[in-house]
Parts: sequence; C-alpha cells; structure tokens
Amino acid sequence: MGDPAGFLKIQRIDNIYRPASLRVMDYAEIEELLPANERQLQASRCMDCGVPFCHWSCPVSNLIPEWQQKLFDGDMQAAYKLLQKTNNFPEITGRICPAPCEPSCVLGINNEPVTIRANELAIIENAFDAGYIQPKQPQIRSGKKVAVIGSGPAGLACADDLNKLGHTVVLYEAADAVGGYLRYGIPDFKLDKRVIDRRVEIMQMEGLLIETGVEVGVDIAAHELLKEYDAVAITIGARKPRDLPIEGRDLAGIHFAVDYLTQQNKVVAGENIPAENRIIATDKHVVVIGGGDTGSDCVGTANRQGAKSVTQLEILPKPPDQRTADNPWPQWAKVYKTSSSHKEGCQRHFNVSTKNFSGENGKVESLLTCEVIWEQDKNNHYQMSEIPNTEQEYPADLVLLAMGFVHVMKDGLVTDLGLELSERGNINVDENFQTNIEGVFAAGDAKRGASLVVWAIQEGKETAKNIHQYLMAG
Repeated sequence: MGDPAGFLKIQRIDNIYRPASLRVMDYAEIEELLPANERQLQASRCMDCGVPFCHWSCPVSNLIPEWQQKLFDGDMQAAYKLLQKTNNFPEITGRICPAPCEPSCVLGINNEPVTIRANELAIIENAFDAGYIQPKQPQIRSGKKVAVIGSGPAGLACADDLNKLGHTVVLYEAADAVGGYLRYGIPDFKLDKRVIDRRVEIMQMEGLLIETGVEVGVDIAAHELLKEYDAVAITIGARKPRDLPIEGRDLAGIHFAVDYLTQQNKVVAGENIPAENRIIATDKHVVVIGGGDTGSDCVGTANRQGAKSVTQLEILPKPPDQRTADNPWPQWAKVYKTSSSHKEGCQRHFNVSTKNFSGENGKVESLLTCEVIWEQDKNNHYQMSEIPNTEQEYPADLVLLAMGFVHVMKDGLVTDLGLELSERGNINVDENFQTNIEGVFAAGDAKRGASLVVWAIQEGKETAKNIHQYLMAG
C-alpha cells in the first residue's frame, strides 16, 4: 500500500468534464484527465485489500491493487505492464466501461470507491504518450489459419490474442471500418474513433490481417471459410433490436436507436448522408424509449443536434438512490444514475408504458403513455399492470427505440452454418466456446446476449485460448 492513510486523507475526485454548455456544441470527448500528481493521490486511496473484491468483480480480472501501487509510485511503465497482462484494450474500457469493479471496492462500503476506471485510463494514455506500446510481431508462426468474423471488442480481443500466439488471423468486418458497435454505436463524445484506429494500426503492424466491407454469409459463403481456415470464431454481436409493435409504429419518424447513432457516427467521420435520409433531431421534440446506456447516448446526440426537447421514458421503476437490503455490497449497485448526457438536458420518466403513436400525413407527432406498477406474484416474479386514468400524451417528432437487443442476427452466417441457438436466440456453445459445428467457436454478445464491452473482451480472450488449444491438439 503506497500510503496506508491515503483513503482517510484523500477524497475521491473524478476526471474533469467539459462544461455542458460547451460540449453540446461538438462531438469531441467530454472527459479530460486529471493532472498526474492528482491521479497519484487518487491511486493512494487504494487499500490493497487482502481480498481485492475489485479484482473479483472485473470480468477481465485486472490486477487492480498492483497497478494502483505502481501508479502511486510514479512507475508508469510498470503500471502499464501489469495492466496489459489482463486487458487488450484498456484505452477503451477506461473510457466506456461502467466499471463493475468500483461498486465492489472495499472502500465503497462506507466511503466513495477508488477511481479505478479513470486510473486505468491515465495509465494507458501515458503508455501511448511515452511510447511504451510498440508493435511486436510473433517470433514463430504456427502455420494455422483462423478467421474471426466481426470486429467488435470480442472479435478484436480474440484476433489479437490468436495473432500474438503465432497463428495467421484474418478479421472479417461487414462494415467499412473496424470496431463494430464501438465505432458505429457509441458516440464520439464518449469514444473518439481515433482511439480505435490507433490500436488497430498496431495490431496490423503485428501481423493481423483485416478484410472490411465483407459480410460472411453474403459476400463469402460461410462453408467456404470452413474449407480455407483451421478454425473460425464468430463474434458478430447480438444486433437484433427490440421493437415496439404498437399502433402507429409504421409512422415516419420512429427509428431504432442503433440506426440513429450509427448514422450520426458516420456523419462525424465525414460521410455525406443525403438530407432526405438523415435521422436528425434539430428543432424536434425527441422521445427516447428505453432508459439504458444506449438511450442515454441518444439523449446526448439529440442535444448536440439541437433538439427542441428531449424526453426519456423507462418502463421500469426509478432505481433507489442508495443500495437496498437485497442488493448488498459487493454486488453491482442497482442505484439511480445520471449520465453526462442527462446533465446536458433531458426529462426522465419511470414506470411509463407507451400505448400508441399518432400523427398526420404519415409522420409521428405524439405518443400516448400510461403509468404502470410492478408487483411480485406468488412465485416472486414481477408482473406489470397499468394504473387506470394515468394516460399522458407527449409531443414527439422523432422517436428513438432504445430498448436493447434481443439476440443475434440469424439470417446469413448463422443460418447457413446451421448453428444451434439457445432459448434466447443466441449461439449455443460448449464449455470450450465451440458451437455444434467442429472448429467453429462463438464469443461475446453473439453467445451471451447484449452485455458489457469488458465481458466481450474477456470472452474474446477466452475463446482465443480455447481455439489455440484446439489447433495445437489437431
């Protein structure tokens, strides 16, 4: 422990956020790092616990107390070496991970937890600035070829590890650029896409081969890949969005959140989208249906586009401000959170169900809601019921459906290979992440359903390990 009394003397200080009034004028990243001396003080709050629950709750098993110590000591190169042992892309998790480690920090039992995510980001950005991160080609190639289909965090992590293990890896991506939902779903004000490009360039210098604009199952027959490669990893995500099939759903102006966010990210990247095809919030009453991170990203984007008003509706109850008795430490804290996008301007409503959309001339103009209540039945399952006489109408020129994703997209690759699916519609795998097809593996959201980026990285790494064992045994 760098300073045995650090957690008593130093208060938590988060990274600096640009003022809301300024940051809504652009799409630049909103978060700025603390000065190095302040970051060292934040690292001193780590108590180097005998049982580090932060490590236990981190999907990639980051060596958190160890690199906190090195950060406090000012040994940034050693801190980086410890960080990269477990996490391929700390520059990404350091920006967008919800940090399940922090609610499990022992200090968080009766104080503010350590700024683990921000400390991680400081370490990796210093490593890039100092030149610690250099491409390293594998010394020996195995002669085995692996195709990784999908370049989101699971695919990138899987491809990175397999390449480092000496296999020839080709990463296939249907879109024009690598990154998956990282590039096309998460706004630039949270994750500048140069962060992805910087890492991908290093991976290519290390020998990773990338084919963009190629949709396996459409541009290349899936069975052809099985003939060409010794193993295949499917990391295509769970991209089927949850719909809201109610009256008026076919009106113009109602869009899936992922389509809205993808389009704006392309615009920020310099792509010219014809005006008649633009999904844009300028001077419109915007209603976002869904209270998660994707909904929050829609709120931030709508504010930057100059929306007249932004309203976010959530069918679930408002979470409590503090942990409840059935949500004890060190579990993930199910408490009310206000994102940076919410602070930029948004009306939030909970326990609200949308009943129908209405409008004229084929365009949405409003939606009707009612309040709902959730009650447990005799089997302790929650059931929703409407509260009579609570209908309310909201003006809505643009409606964004941000209710999550239900399962993997089945057309093309999944169907062509005859992959078995789980009850929830995702790809079934065994304990080695292998599907019902010999030599075909799956990981990330395609296998577990929509989840956190840090879980995708971990599953990509785990799949790479299993593919390596499969190849070496063959």
